[in-house]
Amino acid sequence: MKTLLGYLGFVLIAGGASGLLSGWTGGIRLFGFVRFLVPSAHETAGYATLLVLGALLAFPAARRG
Repeated sequence: MKTLLGYLGFVLIAGGASGLLSGWTGGIRLFGFVRFLVPSAHETAGYATLLVLGALLAFPAARRG
């Protein structure tokens, strides 16, 4: 279970970070599926939320071993 939470946390962190960088720089999107999780009018807040949720999932999973 902890590895699943770690993987899910990593995907959310990487997706949120790539979405923020893509929005700020106008570059390509690496994780295209996360655009379905974020409302189109609130990209910055949505990707930041994904980043925080990913951290909340990944850090406890990494701390347990």
